[in-house]
Amino acid sequence: MKKLIAASVAVLMTVTACGSGAYDATVIPPKPQPKAAAAPVAPAPCGDTKNPLRSYAPENVSLSSPTLKKIIERKRLIAGVSADSLNLGSRNPISGEIEGFDIDMVKAVAKAIFGTDVGHLELRVISSPQRIPVLQNNEVDIVARNMTINCVRWQQIAFSAEYYHSGQKTLVPRDSTAKSTTDPELDGQTICAPAGSTSLDNLQKVNPRVKTITADTDTGCLVLFQSGKAYGISGDDTVLAGDAAQDPYAKVLKEKAFSAEPYGLGINKDNTDFVQFVNQVLANIKANGEWAASYKKWLEPALGKATAPAPVYGR
Repeated sequence: MKKLIAASVAVLMTVTACGSGAYDATVIPPKPQPKAAAAPVAPAPCGDTKNPLRSYAPENVSLSSPTLKKIIERKRLIAGVSADSLNLGSRNPISGEIEGFDIDMVKAVAKAIFGTDVGHLELRVISSPQRIPVLQNNEVDIVARNMTINCVRWQQIAFSAEYYHSGQKTLVPRDSTAKSTTDPELDGQTICAPAGSTSLDNLQKVNPRVKTITADTDTGCLVLFQSGKAYGISGDDTVLAGDAAQDPYAKVLKEKAFSAEPYGLGINKDNTDFVQFVNQVLANIKANGEWAASYKKWLEPALGKATAPAPVYGR
């Protein structure tokens, strides 16, 4: 009965978060490969030899640059975000406001442009697979949705400097005896990972013996887990911490993260002037304590202490 109540709560959160609601199972069977020890999955090397973490240095930053002028004339910054990733970007059931660590990042950008984010920040709820298309189509100015920086994505969009360093783990039922994502207990089990994410690719590389199932949103995976359609969920430790907080019958495996997930704010690849501006904003909030305050509020209770990653420039 408690399990059904938990599932109902997750479904309610999804509806109030204006999510896509697309939770139909897309199951990918396990690959017939021999067992192998897990190894950290690192971002693929860039074909142009550039470090994928390299972004554009905040030089000659100006509110009169082409992209900033358009945003100012529109009188609002449009950001693509999640509304169902607890502590990153989720809708507060009391106030109805979308809040979290990722949301604080775009609020800082809006404040830097307009002096305040109030009345000047439009949040558009998007799914994981929508993150890149909405930037390419100029439907949003920026995406803050726990998006990993990598070389493949750099071919499609541009990224800010890294603003948080996450890693992938797996969530399972509380009574599971599995110790890691490669544990034999998980062989043949159905594990959910968001569609259009690095989490899905990483999971299939680290344990090709599991069946994978996808959903467009984080809550989509949680609903599949709670309804028994998925045995577990694999994803960023930030996301899984939020999932576990919503379900007392779930736990995150106490394993070392098996991937590197450097988060960047996504921006249209043609708007390098805006990337430079955003990088200046990130540098400012890391220096003045705003980044630390946001992390302490949203992520430190579940993930422990952390420091802001140093920016890498040179693109």
